Amino acid sequence: MLIDLIAGARPNFIKIASLVDAIEQVKVEGAPVRYRLIHTGQHFDEKMSGSFFEELNIPAPHYNLEVGAGTQAEQAGKIMKAYERILLKEACDICVVVGDVNSTMACAIAAKKIPGVKLAHVEAGIRSGDRTMPEEINRIVTDSITDYFFTTSETANEHLLSSGVAKTAIFFVGNTMIDTLLKNVSRLKKPQVWDELKLKSGQFIVLTLHRPNNVDDDAKLADLLHTIASSAEGTNIVFPVHPRTAKALKARELEISNLHAIEPLSYLEFNYLVKHAKAVVTDSGGITEEATVLGVPCMTLRDSTERPETCTIGTNELLGAGTKNIPAAFVKLFAGNWKKGSIPEKWDGKTAARIVEMLTNRGMLLNNNAENELDAARYTL
Repeated sequence: MLIDLIAGARPNFIKIASLVDAIEQVKVEGAPVRYRLIHTGQHFDEKMSGSFFEELNIPAPHYNLEVGAGTQAEQAGKIMKAYERILLKEACDICVVVGDVNSTMACAIAAKKIPGVKLAHVEAGIRSGDRTMPEEINRIVTDSITDYFFTTSETANEHLLSSGVAKTAIFFVGNTMIDTLLKNVSRLKKPQVWDELKLKSGQFIVLTLHRPNNVDDDAKLADLLHTIASSAEGTNIVFPVHPRTAKALKARELEISNLHAIEPLSYLEFNYLVKHAKAVVTDSGGITEEATVLGVPCMTLRDSTERPETCTIGTNELLGAGTKNIPAAFVKLFAGNWKKGSIPEKWDGKTAARIVEMLTNRGMLLNNNAENELDAARYTL
């Protein structure tokens, strides 16, 4: 059996780290499971890519496609061409894609066009309902050709069932991003900015922004930052700046005394800040999951979310893409009235083990009667 694991962007690396661990601990008929870790090179900056391999003990990739930057179509096309060459040289039995970035969709398409290759999507079925988001298109396209759907929530299961996916192909396993967080929470590392700003636990805000409708218009970005800073009432705001956001910031020289823009942080450093923050303000879906598990209040500057369980169960609240709801949210935070939240079902650090067991010991590929076995397994994972 040969499994391909696809990763290309910062969220992917976090999600595949636990899958690599789980695969390396499993044997089928006494032999190790063969796998190839394929880094597409979608994120090629050291802080967005390289440091994750070292910090999360991810082995060096078997292939680095090094596609680099480009438009959505250019990047996807480069990835498909490069991954197809690998598959034509030696096809895998199953291609495992995670999340919803360009690498996810592009490798899914390339894999499904090779006879005999099965496709598994980790984090399948999540939907924001907003097709202006490139990630939403990537999710829809990937799920339309997936064979095995590994989901993080019952809501994701419902999305898939309503779109016509067979119940026997859906496996509610949990969240591999949380596997990685729980494994590394004791290893979180204090960043340099902690001492530079004399930060204290529970007395600062973490801010991240990268979505086009928040950062591509420098005037809108400036308005957002001024509103957040003024609502924070002098509380320090630590703002690791995504490369996309940095371009917009350069267009404006903002002088906001409690806003501290810094370079992107490594995984262990960033989550150290999140764990000790009073709150997180973000437009990232993945960060809302991490904040929920760490029990940190979270404000999401978007009109919709593909992770509703972070709002209905966790510590997240959806404020919308504009500024109108930000002041009231901070009033609620400083009054001590933010909800406590809890951790969603199966976000327990065992998701990758469940997935790998399904891919190997349950015989998805080897058992001719797999469908009946998988139907029963869905309820026992």
